[in-house]
Amino acid sequence: MGLFKDYVSQTRKPEGFLGKMMLSTMNSGHAKLADWGFAHLPALDVRQAADLGCGGGRNAGELMKKYPQAHVTAIDYSDLSVEKAKEYNKDMIAAGRCTVRQGDVSSLDLPAGAFDLATAFETIYFWPGLERCFTQVAKILKHGGYFMICNESDGTDASGLRFEKIIDGMTCHTAGEIEEALRAAGFTEVTIYSHPTRPWLTVLAGK
Repeated sequence: MGLFKDYVSQTRKPEGFLGKMMLSTMNSGHAKLADWGFAHLPALDVRQAADLGCGGGRNAGELMKKYPQAHVTAIDYSDLSVEKAKEYNKDMIAAGRCTVRQGDVSSLDLPAGAFDLATAFETIYFWPGLERCFTQVAKILKHGGYFMICNESDGTDASGLRFEKIIDGMTCHTAGEIEEALRAAGFTEVTIYSHPTRPWLTVLAGK
């Protein structure tokens, strides 16, 4: 259990050799969930997007494909994740369409009211206080902007709750808990989508 716990704990903040192993599988491992989430985004004119907790960088890349006019800022508090995301999106960085940087969602160092869209894939489990962090997200969004959250766990499934017990600092939030925190943070429109056969959640919040 010790090595397994050490490995799966890298989902929180990849570091060292095990962190590199985790990041090598993160992009492909989360792709189906992310693509299901992307399908719920409404038609938007996105010029500035932020991918928060960007991991290996795949979803930032997909945002640029979905919104060809958009510049994407990808944020992660793991130096290894920043390195991997930069490598994954190096062509778009060179083209001026992507910026990858280290950052903390509990104190976002991004311009207020500058973003049309923010996304968070498989990451809010580790955010230090949902209302506090969601308030930071609301701050960087324009009026009329959207925040999309995608989670593999709906906060009640056995697998998610098992990992919650193994990984320090992990909390599998229910849809109701997420909605409550979003509204407390200033989001006025919250729509929740549940996968028909899996415990997946996509939450779309409008400011």
